[in-house]
Amino acid sequence: MAKDVGGLPYVGLALCYEELTIGRRFRTIGRTVTEADIVSVINRTGMAEVLFMNLDFLIRESDIKGRVAPGAFGHTFADGSPMQATMQHTGFAFLGTDLKTENPLFASDTIHVEVEVIEAQLSQSRRGPVRTRNRVVGRTAPWLSPTRRCAWSSVVAPVGPEA
Repeated sequence: MAKDVGGLPYVGLALCYEELTIGRRFRTIGRTVTEADIVSVINRTGMAEVLFMNLDFLIRESDIKGRVAPGAFGHTFADGSPMQATMQHTGFAFLGTDLKTENPLFASDTIHVEVEVIEAQLSQSRRGPVRTRNRVVGRTAPWLSPTRRCAWSSVVAPVGPEA
């Protein structure tokens, strides 16, 4: 836990580089995909494909049955969910991802992310690239398996009013 701020412990900060040892595994809390999530992704990304926008098409013509989410939703969840718990004040650069989608993700699926550190290289600046395998897991598990690369710091950033 980071130092006190105004007499209160500062919680919700990330893991430092040294805590991200190769082979370390953890999982995030789960959440249920909602209709609102799907509509939000479609509206924000412009992915107005009939597969996502036309329920008649889904019923009559699509091989995929059910309210399916765009792959972008799973990808952002695979990155965003672990970020909330592991990168606050220490993760500082996104360096790329390799993405593999294995199954469709549907409204009402409850999913979580399983993370494994697969590479970590510390530099003299006490920072370094960390590579993780983030698997989105749910009813049709695994749904998505991106390999994510980002730069990580070994120290928590200074805390102040701007934080």
